[in-house]
Order: sequence, then C-alpha cells, then structure tokens
Amino acid sequence: MADNTDDAQPPAVDESTARPGEAHRAQSLVPRLRVDDPGELLAALPALIEFVPERSLVVVVLRRPTAPGSGSTIGPVLRFDLDQGRAKRGLAAVIASAVADICAAEAATEVLAVIIDDRMRGPRRPRTRGGATPGGKLIAAFARQLAAEEVTLKGAWAVAAIEAGRRWWSLLDTDQHGALPDPATSMVTFAYVLDGRPIHSSRSQLTDLVAQDRDSAQAVAIHLEEALSMSHDRYVAAIRRADPDGYRRRGLEQVLYRIADLDSGVAPIPRQIAELAVALRDRTVRDVLLALAVGEYAAAAEQLWVTLVQSLPGSDRANAAVLLAYSAYVRGDGPLAGIALNAALDTDPSHSMAILLDTALRSGMRPQELRRLAERALGIADDLGIDVGPIHR
Repeated sequence: MADNTDDAQPPAVDESTARPGEAHRAQSLVPRLRVDDPGELLAALPALIEFVPERSLVVVVLRRPTAPGSGSTIGPVLRFDLDQGRAKRGLAAVIASAVADICAAEAATEVLAVIIDDRMRGPRRPRTRGGATPGGKLIAAFARQLAAEEVTLKGAWAVAAIEAGRRWWSLLDTDQHGALPDPATSMVTFAYVLDGRPIHSSRSQLTDLVAQDRDSAQAVAIHLEEALSMSHDRYVAAIRRADPDGYRRRGLEQVLYRIADLDSGVAPIPRQIAELAVALRDRTVRDVLLALAVGEYAAAAEQLWVTLVQSLPGSDRANAAVLLAYSAYVRGDGPLAGIALNAALDTDPSHSMAILLDTALRSGMRPQELRRLAERALGIADDLGIDVGPIHR
C-alpha cells in the first residue's frame, strides 16, 4: 500500500477545533517501513499522529513513487474531529478543503481515509458501495469534494476504536474487512518508540499538558508587578549607558540559568517565573530562545516552556506557548505544537509569531524548513555575545 520512509515527514494535521486544524509533521528518523495492509495501517495510526485517535477522521496523504516500481510513500497525516457539531455534508467540505491544500503543497493526488468512532458497530449486510455503511455517507461526500479538487480517495476504512482485535471494514470495498492487530506490536509503533517519539494514550493528555494551573498562576501574579518594576529599572539604566543589548543579555541569562536549574532537577519558584515572564516580553529575547529548540538543552528548555505555560497568567502565557509550540514543531511533535498554538492564540489572537507558526503548521511546512528561524536566532545570540550551547545540525 504505502511506505513510511526515513526522510523528513510532513506533519500530521490535527483538525480538532472549530478553526482549521493544526498540522503536525512526523519528522521521522526511523528505518524504511512498509504498511502491507489496512489492518497494519490502522494499527500504526497512534504512532503516525502520536496519540490514540477517538471519534476522528484520519487522512493519510500519499506521495508519488520516487522510483520506477516503488510504491507511494506516506506524507502528511491529518486528523479531523468528528464531534464538531457540523452537518456531515458541511464537515466533508471543510475536511476536503484542508486536505486539498496539503495535497497541493505536497504535489500529491491520492489519499487514504480512516474513520475511528466508537458509535459505529460495523456494517450490516446487505450493503452497497459507498453510502450504505456506517460512516459511508461522510466518506462519499468527502470523496466527491476531493474529486472536485483533482484528488483521489484510494482507500477508506472504519473501526470503532484502535484496539487489538477490533473489527475494521472498508467503506469502499464491500468484501474487505478484518481484525485489528495489536497497535503496541506494530513495527511502525516499535520504530517510533525506539526513535524516542512519544505516543500518548489520548489527545487529552496533550491538552492537560498545556492547561493553566490557576493556583500557580495566582502565585506568580503576586510577583509580576515587582518583577516588572525591577526590569524597568534595569532597562532605564541600560539606555543611560547606551547599552540596550546589555538589558537583553541580562534577560537571556535569567532564562538560561532557569533552564540549567531545571536540567539539574530544580524547578523555578513563583518569583523566578514572574521574572521570566517579564524577560520574555522583549521580542529579541524571545527570538534568541528559538535557537534552543535545535540545541543540546532543547529538552530542558521545552520543560521550562511547559512550566511557564501552566503557570503564567494573562498574555504572558502566549509568549511561553509560542516557544513550546516551536520546540515541539521542530522535533516533529505536531499535536503538541498545535495545542500550544491554540493556547497562544486563545490568549493573544494577534501574537505575530503564533500566527506565523500556526500558518506554517496548517500548510504542512516541514520542520526542517522552520529550523531557519533557529539559525537566525543563533546569529542574534552571537551578536549579543550569548552562548546558547552546542547545536544539533
């Protein structure tokens, strides 16, 4: 059917909100793997989108064969929420439009689709091709919309849940059905786990990761005014010395100290988090910190961004969420990137970097292309005389 290759993969797209969904690109370093049948494809979905999908339509974009006799390769993987309250016809149009945009970016003309929905109990016989099976009406409308965009739906299947032994069936071929193999033993899953890629039990695990802790936010808010006053005094002093870069260096040093502490197991206290919030209000400081996503301390930095997203009140939360989104995007964790961007834009809809990353994610831009922002950040750090540590090329 299709191969999962070892080149940088496009992000899977998580169309999980009323807004067009977030693209997450599975930047995989795993060996070349072949998906031999629909059951194996379905079992691999949690690895491909990095969490176990529920009540979802998952669309796999197929890249064209790269050599004579070779099969199509797996490109972007898109997930759409089936609980958005839209009519099926309207939902099919929204999904087809998003898929067509990604296909255009990838120069792809074929896709596969899977419906995962616990409300389905399997097809009843007799059944006809297309709309008579559970989920068939949505798939039929989706296929018509795709055809208008010159994209072909090559295969479509349904299953109640991604669990071993669950029955799956085709929504296009009345004679194709089977039992789902254990997703935990899928070779794709095994390869992704060996590559250190997280596979979450549900999307809610990711949303919980970026949920605000109100108690922490209140504790931090107590220190914000003092932190802002101290920062203002440092800025005025730097301007009097004609050294605005000195102010920015001090802010960057504060953040880097906290990352080093966190890497050693020491979590920041509310006063320190308030100081970080104020430091991140400087755009140059935020830009430089993008470089950490491709460096030796990427994991510790991302852990700090998670802490800040959970602990910061008000619009300061958006700055931390953008750093988290960029870090997740660059390492190929599209679901977390999308959820972090949702948090940023919900807090500050006009945040320019959040808008930029959100557009890139939805259009299927590859993580490697976004590394240019980190490279630019390295140049700014050098100009400021700041060492952000070794970089992974």
